[in-house]
Amino acid sequence: MSDFDLDRRLTADSHFVTNLPLCNVRLMNNKRFPWLILVPRVAGASEWIDLDRAQQHRLSDEIAVVSHILNALTTPDKLNIAALGNQVAQLHVHLIARYKADAAWPNPVWGGASEPYSEEEARRFGYELKTALDSLQLA
Repeated sequence: MSDFDLDRRLTADSHFVTNLPLCNVRLMNNKRFPWLILVPRVAGASEWIDLDRAQQHRLSDEIAVVSHILNALTTPDKLNIAALGNQVAQLHVHLIARYKADAAWPNPVWGGASEPYSEEEARRFGYELKTALDSLQLA
């Protein structure tokens, strides 16, 4: 994982939360939706099939764990999980807590207006996420 470089757009659009054994966990900088991004720290990976079998299973496990935490912290009506890559080719998975009363419901969140977190809001939510993930001792 030493050759891993995070795509500049993911860096610009999100806040670092923590690293899991495989993935870099990031908070999308849009407080309209509780939205996390998992980025496998595998150089050159743009598709799930670019991961070896063990990494594919690890990614699935990390998606499940982070989804449970996001669900517990935000209690959404629906939890969306997606790996698109139309804008950013680097393999990454979106975990988005959705509410029937949110600004985009029932439509996708992609391409809509964004409302950035304040530094304090991002720090606080990131801390809650990191604390919950660290308590699981996934390494």
